[in-house]
Amino acid sequence: MTAGLEGADLTVRFEGEDGPFTVFEGLDIHVDPGEFLTVMGPSGCGKTTVLNALAGLVPLERGTVRYDGEAVEPGSFSYGYVFQEPRLLDWRTVAENLAFALRGAGVPEPERRPRIEEWLERVGLGDEADSYPRELSGGMRQRVGVARALAVDPEVLFMDEPFSSLDDVTGRGLRRDLLDLWAETGKEVLFVTHDLREAVTLSDRVLFMGEDGAFFDGAEIPHGRPRDFDDPALGETERRLGERFFAELG
Repeated sequence: MTAGLEGADLTVRFEGEDGPFTVFEGLDIHVDPGEFLTVMGPSGCGKTTVLNALAGLVPLERGTVRYDGEAVEPGSFSYGYVFQEPRLLDWRTVAENLAFALRGAGVPEPERRPRIEEWLERVGLGDEADSYPRELSGGMRQRVGVARALAVDPEVLFMDEPFSSLDDVTGRGLRRDLLDLWAETGKEVLFVTHDLREAVTLSDRVLFMGEDGAFFDGAEIPHGRPRDFDDPALGETERRLGERFFAELG
């Protein structure tokens, strides 16, 4: 059995206005221990639903989820989730947003403040504990989202297009910081994007998802770390993978 996180024969159907429709059927996916795996595909193909199904946020009609070889209920393992939008509680301070997540994860109260201080420092927001989300820039709010997800010390980190709404300079900085944090923590990361350069820059491995909700291709990223977003070698890998990806999509 595969170590890490594994989903086998995953099937999700939703009820739509015109009746039930299938998002994906019989899908298999695994994230190896410590791996940074990216799912890439066009908008609406079901990428986010893969994360939500594994996290137990949407029901599975069929399928098995395993963690470290043991069958588990979706979302019953420890995970953090960074959404496309930070989804912070606007009426709570930055520190209170993290405290709320830590309380929900069952972290004892005496441990919460040290964790909050540690993770705000690690994402460069050590001076913003008492600020409210409305007082922060978009990039800073997303840093709070990353800190909130990692402060609970999850086994798996789900990330759903977390940098897609940021400007290029801010996005590059956050990608670089994310890779530093990932290298320090060794978490399993399942990342969703529709940006191939982002996938090539961040990932150990990329899975391509088609409009029919099926994986049709995948590739190991053949570059060491650290990586430079502007490295011509990454651009060449992006070009080659793009040819495969867009040829399948037509």
